[in-house]
Amino acid sequence: MRVASGSPLSLPLVYRADAAASGAMGVLLLAAAAPLAGPLGAPVALLRGAGVILVPFAAFLLWLAGRGGSVARALGWTVVAGNALWTLASLLLLAELPALTALGRAFVLAQAAAVVTLTALEAAGLRAAPRHA
Repeated sequence: MRVASGSPLSLPLVYRADAAASGAMGVLLLAAAAPLAGPLGAPVALLRGAGVILVPFAAFLLWLAGRGGSVARALGWTVVAGNALWTLASLLLLAELPALTALGRAFVLAQAAAVVTLTALEAAGLRAAPRHA
């Protein structure tokens, strides 16, 4: 089963938005992990590790978007599941990293909220798309 580009929510547009956000965050975390660690109260390795995950994820999303909205439904739902897991892991960090500063907590919550929003748009686009292309 494939998702057609004519769905009411343009999946390619949502994938591009997710790619832009993920890519920008990934580059930021890779380039500035050390300076951000102190103000956020987060380990440098955690920040860099997140960047290492986000940059290829952004490239994957751009690849999906470039397919004109016609992607295997399983790939689309894999993105939704991955984003949901990212959000859950982000929220678990709040409990597991007591050293997070107020800014660090706000940072984690803000990015989790952005991921939830993009995930909801991706899921809605997949649900609204025709089952066969």
